[in-house]
Amino acid sequence: MVSSRLTCNRPKFPFRISSVSVRHSTRRETTTDPIKDSIRKALYPSNVASKPSPTGAWRLDVARAIQIAIPSKQAHETIERAWLLYQRHQRWKREEELGRKYECMKKAMDELEKIDHRLYSEANRLEDPRQRGMAETKMAKNLRTVEKKVLESRLPGLFPRELRVPTDTPPRDGWKHEWTPGIGKA
Repeated sequence: MVSSRLTCNRPKFPFRISSVSVRHSTRRETTTDPIKDSIRKALYPSNVASKPSPTGAWRLDVARAIQIAIPSKQAHETIERAWLLYQRHQRWKREEELGRKYECMKKAMDELEKIDHRLYSEANRLEDPRQRGMAETKMAKNLRTVEKKVLESRLPGLFPRELRVPTDTPPRDGWKHEWTPGIGKA
């Protein structure tokens, strides 16, 4: 027994050609960015369910942890009912807030109708996004292809995407002097 372990483990054919494919012999290992690796691991965790996950997706001891935290089924059901009650109250608060906002908007529109009927009708005018006015049609003829695509993708009456959000502080990287909106000036 002992002598068999001491024998040399030389291959029987010392001049044997390696079984590594020649096609892949020149492939260099690419060095990857560790930040990208950590993001990739966070977004796409492995499907192996043999170790506890730090994100809480799968835990080996979840049954034991629940039993320690909530010792009885009645306590668990009480907590569930309390959570559902809390969610119901939150939903009611949101609905009340939306109702209040709607009433304020309705009062403002009624006041606008009393003050100026033309502005009221302009605010409530329905626009067909497929229809373009004569001025926009003339302007579109003079635009380049990219600017024409921007004009066609914008729906009239909606808030423009190019408009920057107003903030109290300036941006960290300063003012972008070379920035221009997507539509040409006509």
